[in-house]
Amino acid sequence: MKVAVAGGTGAVGARTVEALRAAGHEPIVLSRSVGVDLLAAATDDREAGRLARTLEGCASVVDVTSVMTTSAAKSTRFFETVTRVLLEAERTAGVAHHVVLSIVGAEAAPAAYYAGKVAQERAVAASGAGWSVLRATQFHEFAAQLAARSGGLHVVPAMRSQPVAAAEVGARLAELATAAPVGLTRDIAGPRVEDMPTLVRRYLTATGRSGRVLTVPLPGRWGRALRDGTLLPGSGAQLGAITFDEWLATVARVR
Repeated sequence: MKVAVAGGTGAVGARTVEALRAAGHEPIVLSRSVGVDLLAAATDDREAGRLARTLEGCASVVDVTSVMTTSAAKSTRFFETVTRVLLEAERTAGVAHHVVLSIVGAEAAPAAYYAGKVAQERAVAASGAGWSVLRATQFHEFAAQLAARSGGLHVVPAMRSQPVAAAEVGARLAELATAAPVGLTRDIAGPRVEDMPTLVRRYLTATGRSGRVLTVPLPGRWGRALRDGTLLPGSGAQLGAITFDEWLATVARVR
């Protein structure tokens, strides 16, 4: 089966591509690094036509695109644009299934980056096309991203999370993409509830990096959601098997 992966070079996208290939399918990567610019296709008919031709013969499209922002307006604009571009290209190419990766708790706290994910889910649900949405908790790699944002002082939001391995999310997305549309499927999360600042400290220690971690409670609705368990999965979630410690041991060995 031929499956396109938008954002297929990112942390989860690359794992989705690997899972598809391991299962005998043909993944098609959509990213700027391979000459596919989804934002350009929003305003350039030639780029839009090229995207539609790339999707010809695909059974489904997996959207794991992302944008680096904490602005609700920028996040919403990005995800609405990318979703519209992909859905239009899919209709032109005859693709029957659109799969989206979203975030656990975003609907309950539609602020900052999460506002865009909520807008993305709504756009897909209203499209009239066949769709599936998988909501995941933060990935183990999120601790590494927070550690990389600064030098000697690492400012980390006060946050409770149940981080999951990107590889397990990618494998689940591959399963969804090669089956019939299911709408909103059950959440996926990691095996343990963790404290994010503590994870960043452990990541720094395991990778031999120095620096002090400063825990900052963020204000507003989004900040409260980070702290009060809103972003934790419900009882019906699919739980991954790979713990943060197991992922961290792999990272430390690579370094």
